[in-house]
Amino acid sequence: MTDSPSFLNVTRSFTGKRWQARACDERRAWALAQGRGLPEIVGRVLAARGVTEEACDDFLAPTLRSLLPDPSRFRDMDAAADRIARAIMAGEAVAVFGDYDVDGATSAALLRRFFRAAGRELRVYVPDRIAEGYGPNAPALLRLKAEGIGLVVTVDCGVAAFAPLEAAAAAGLDVVVLDHHAAEPRLPPALAIVNPNRLDEDGGYRTLCAAGVTFLTVVAVNRVLRAAGWYAGGRAEPNLMDWLDLVALGTVCDVVPLTGLNRALVAQGLKVMAQRRNPGLAALADVAGVKEKPDAYHAGFVLGPRVNAGGRIGAADLGARLLSTDDPLEALDLARRLDEHNGERRAVEAAVLEDAIARVEGLAGLDSELVFVAGEGWHPGVIGIVASRLKERYSRPACVVALVEGADGTIVGKASGRSVRGVDLGAAVIAARQEGLLLAGGGHRMAAGFTVAADRMADLRTFLTGRIAEQVSAAPLVPTLELDGALSVGAVDAALVDTLARLGPFGTGNAEPRFAVADARVVRADVVGANHVRCILSGAGGGRLKAIAFRALESDLGKALLTSGGAPLHLAGVLRADRWNGREGVQLLIDDGARA
Repeated sequence: MTDSPSFLNVTRSFTGKRWQARACDERRAWALAQGRGLPEIVGRVLAARGVTEEACDDFLAPTLRSLLPDPSRFRDMDAAADRIARAIMAGEAVAVFGDYDVDGATSAALLRRFFRAAGRELRVYVPDRIAEGYGPNAPALLRLKAEGIGLVVTVDCGVAAFAPLEAAAAAGLDVVVLDHHAAEPRLPPALAIVNPNRLDEDGGYRTLCAAGVTFLTVVAVNRVLRAAGWYAGGRAEPNLMDWLDLVALGTVCDVVPLTGLNRALVAQGLKVMAQRRNPGLAALADVAGVKEKPDAYHAGFVLGPRVNAGGRIGAADLGARLLSTDDPLEALDLARRLDEHNGERRAVEAAVLEDAIARVEGLAGLDSELVFVAGEGWHPGVIGIVASRLKERYSRPACVVALVEGADGTIVGKASGRSVRGVDLGAAVIAARQEGLLLAGGGHRMAAGFTVAADRMADLRTFLTGRIAEQVSAAPLVPTLELDGALSVGAVDAALVDTLARLGPFGTGNAEPRFAVADARVVRADVVGANHVRCILSGAGGGRLKAIAFRALESDLGKALLTSGGAPLHLAGVLRADRWNGREGVQLLIDDGARA
C-alpha cells in the first residue's frame, strides 16, 4: 500500500479502488492559475501534468512550428529519405509493408498518399494476422522481390524481424524500417532503420508512434525531393499538413502519451479531421454516426476500432485502403464493410472475454502480479482487446494467449499483452525472447505481443511473473483511482467545463481531468438504455447536476446510486458539456463512488 493518505478518506470505493490525489506542485498550481487568469482547480490540473509556467502557452495552444524537430536528428533518417526519394524520382517499384492495426494502417496510408502526391504509386502489403502473423516475413518479402519490387518500407514493424530481413538482404531487396517498438542492441540488416527507440537515440522522442515516425520521414523525403528540383517543373508540392488527420488517428489509437510533439500532432490533426478532407475518414464517421466535431474520444473509441476491425476479423488491408482512397463511393463501401466487421468483432470479443474471465477466476489463473490465460478456439484478432479488458478488471498486466495450429502442425500460442503504469511489459517479453522462451515477440511498455510453443507456456508464465514481480517489488500494485481535486455540485458550471476542454486532447500522458463531486445527494435516479444509471445530484450549498454511470446497473456503483435514499455520496468522474435541443449544460460521467 502507498503511504500517501487516501483522497476524501476513500480506501475502498464501490469499484474496489483506493482514491488518491494526483501529485501536484501546489506553488506551481497557484502560479499557473494566477498567471493565466485560470480557476485554481485548473491550475492544479496543469501542474499535476507537469506543465511549467514556461511551457504553459505551448501546452494550451500546441503548434508544430515550435515542437516539430528536424527529422535529420534521428539515426538513419537521411539515408532513409535519400533512398525513398531516389526510388520516387526513378519511378522504381516500391511497397510499404504495414501492420494490421490502426497505427500501421495510418502509416501505410500516409506513405501511399505522399507517393501519389509526388506522382508515383505505392503498393501496400499488409500481412494476414492469422496466416502470416505480425511483421515482415521472408516468404512475403521474397515474393515482393520476385514481382519487381526494388524497395520495401516497413511501417510499425521490422525492428525485431532479424531472419526475414536477413533473407531480404541476401536476395538483394532494399528495406527501410520505420518503427517505434523497443529495439535491441543488435539491429536487423536493413538499408536504414528509423526508430526513436533505438538504443543509440537520445530518447527525446521515444513516445512517437509509427504514424509520427512516418510523418517525420515524409517531411525528410519531401525535403530531398524539393532540393533535387522534383517540384520545379510544374509538379505541385504537397501540403503535408493535409495528412495530419491520419497521424492524429494513429497516435491516439496507439495509446502513446499525448505530450510534447504527440500533443501537437493530435491537436492539429483533429482540426484537419474536422474538415473531412479524407474521404475514408469522412465515410467512416458517417457510418459510425459521428455528427459532432471529432475529438480524441471519437478517434480512439469510434473510428479506431472500426479501422482495426479489418485486421482483426476481416481483410487485413481494409483499413489502409479506406484511409488512402480518394474515391467517395469506394470509401463508403469500405467503411460499411469495416463497420460490419466491427460488429462481428464485438460479438467474438464478448465470447472470448467471458471464457477468459471464467478461466482466470475458476481455474486459478490469477497470479499476484500477472494475469496469464490461454484458450483454444479464441480468435487471435481479439486477444489484444480482451487483454485490455482483463487489465482493467484486475488492475494488473494481462496476457491472453490464443492456442492455434502452427505451420508444422504443432500447437503454438499467439498472444497479446497489455500493461499498467509502472510495469514495462515489452521489456519483459523481449527478455523472454532473448532467453529462448519465445518463437517471436516484442513490444513497448504498455503493450506487447508474442508467439510461444505450447510446451513452453508454463516456463514463460513463470518467467514473466518473476520479471514483473521484480519491477513492482518496491511498490506493490494496488487498484487506485487518481483524482485532480474535489468540487461541490454548485461549483460545476459550463464555464469550468469549457476551460477544462482547452487542456485537451486527452489520452495517455494527459489524462482527462477527473474530479470527486463531494457530498452529493441523489435527488432522482433511473435506468436508461440497457444498463445505464442516470441521476440528478444536489449539493449542500445548492445547485443541481446531471450525471450518468454507463453500464453500471448490476454493479455496486449502480446499486448505490439507485438506493442511496438521499445519503451523501462522493462521486468520481469526468465533466462533459451536455448539449441537447439547443441547450447547453454540464453532465458528470460517473465511473466510481463511495459513501461520504
